[in-house]
Amino acid sequence: MRYLGFILLLFNPLLAQTLTLGAGPYVQTQPYAGAKAVVVASPVIFFDNNIFYIRWSRAGVYFLGSKEEDYAWGLSLVAQPRPYGYESSDAAILEGMDRRKQALEAGIAFSIKVDKIYLEIMALTDVTNHTDAYNVKSELGYEFSLGDFIFYPSFLIIYQSSKFTNYYYGVKPTEATSQRKAYTPTHGVDFGVQTYIEYPLHENFLILVNLRADKLSKEITKSPLVNDSYIYSGLASVLYKFNY
Repeated sequence: MRYLGFILLLFNPLLAQTLTLGAGPYVQTQPYAGAKAVVVASPVIFFDNNIFYIRWSRAGVYFLGSKEEDYAWGLSLVAQPRPYGYESSDAAILEGMDRRKQALEAGIAFSIKVDKIYLEIMALTDVTNHTDAYNVKSELGYEFSLGDFIFYPSFLIIYQSSKFTNYYYGVKPTEATSQRKAYTPTHGVDFGVQTYIEYPLHENFLILVNLRADKLSKEITKSPLVNDSYIYSGLASVLYKFNY
């Protein structure tokens, strides 16, 4: 009976599904000395029919799992963009550096939710071959309400392989200068905290805010390119939620 929900969704097109659509500005600081924060318009989509899901900018397909009233778990294949990278013109410290490109990551995710507590573990690798790196992210969170507000605070631990830290924060010997010594970092562990905040506006409309701070590993902060120990990011969006 655990997989009955999957079977019904596959063969019963009349079952109602929920889709949430919206957009808003996404802001992310850069830890590189003198580099300005990145500000982009971001589409925001939330959808989950127990087979396929989209969560903001991440898409996945379940291949194992179950969903009950107060308990759900799933194993899925996932893909998401990595909004890191820079141009040599982004800051004086980066002049003469080769461009570091944004990547598309893909891998496997395990998620479980018991009542209002949720845990997710993802192992991802760069499928664009820009970094040839992998990382593992664990996130533990809790959902609670305060008046009309719904909060989803969580704590994150992110392991990043040496190829990842070296690509985005290393300095190759050919890029070294008198002010920027060659640097080859090893693997590192970042820690993060974040929360999503929902607030209903009217019927199907709601406001969604995401706030996040990541504490960078010492392997990153020791880089001659870096002058900040944290990356801060956030999103503010208006969403429309409907059934179809």
